[in-house]
Amino acid sequence: MTTLVTGATGFVGSAVARTLAARGHTLRLLTRSTSDRRNLAGLDAEIVTGDLTDHDSLARAAAGCRYVLHVAADYRFWVPDPDAMLRANVDGAVAMVRAAAHAGAERIVHCSSVATLGQIGDGTPADETTPTHEADFVGIYKRSKYLAEKAVLELARRDGLPVVVVNPAAPVGPRDIKPTPTGKMIRDAAAGRVPAFIDTGLNIVHVDDVAEGHVLALEKGRVGERYILGGEDMLLKDILALVAEVVHRKPPTLCLPEALVWPAAFVMEKLAKVTGIEPMMTRDHLKMARKKMFYSSAKAKAELGYNPRPVRLAVEDAVAWFRANGMLKA
Repeated sequence: MTTLVTGATGFVGSAVARTLAARGHTLRLLTRSTSDRRNLAGLDAEIVTGDLTDHDSLARAAAGCRYVLHVAADYRFWVPDPDAMLRANVDGAVAMVRAAAHAGAERIVHCSSVATLGQIGDGTPADETTPTHEADFVGIYKRSKYLAEKAVLELARRDGLPVVVVNPAAPVGPRDIKPTPTGKMIRDAAAGRVPAFIDTGLNIVHVDDVAEGHVLALEKGRVGERYILGGEDMLLKDILALVAEVVHRKPPTLCLPEALVWPAAFVMEKLAKVTGIEPMMTRDHLKMARKKMFYSSAKAKAELGYNPRPVRLAVEDAVAWFRANGMLKA
């Protein structure tokens, strides 16, 4: 039987597809006609063309598939058209899950995000049971992922659809062709273009561990449950210091207060609306940074056998890939 992966041209999706291939799955990959397909190089897979906003194409892609892993999403913290992100991330997720269930899929894995989870914020790691507050969902990306996860879990609860949800933290590693917001931070830090930082923290994880977590959720996850796929909780200053150590640079030491950065973020947003170019920083970034985004993967470790590698390896692999692909000078 065939396994469908959406978003396989992307960063996480391509890692998921490669992990499935290594497990012997027969792959079908849903891609947009305009997608950059470099991440599919070397993969033995059936390629079908479709789009999350074209629900008929999702039904065609799911037909005859035993398993479906829905990884595709619009992962940006700023977009010129928020409604388009909602259509792709929310409506597209619901349509994909329904199409997979209608096609008779035995198991559906929905890739969500830690962005949908509650936050404690004081450095204590949150988990799948941490209460969620509406105020936590700053920005259209977090809101879209929250609404998508809520909708697919409701389908699992109400209609008995075989959905398992995974919540990756901030992935880092090879094949980050866009790059993602986290990957851009790593690349820019490696290039010496991050002279200062703000007081916040992230959970960083190797993208290949996130991919392994998807497949473990497919094999062992409980229907209707969600699993955090994280790595290590790190202060932003320590992440930047690790990148600097890997590339033999001096780390930034200047910590900027939010009040000083806020006007710059405001100006960057205004310029972005004129140019259409994503701003380096937005006010939503600063709002999110007020809480340390730390998470526990204890549930995934206990139930799935999830075992992420040290973050240093993720940074080393990311830097090596950016250099090998001309995105970072040696």
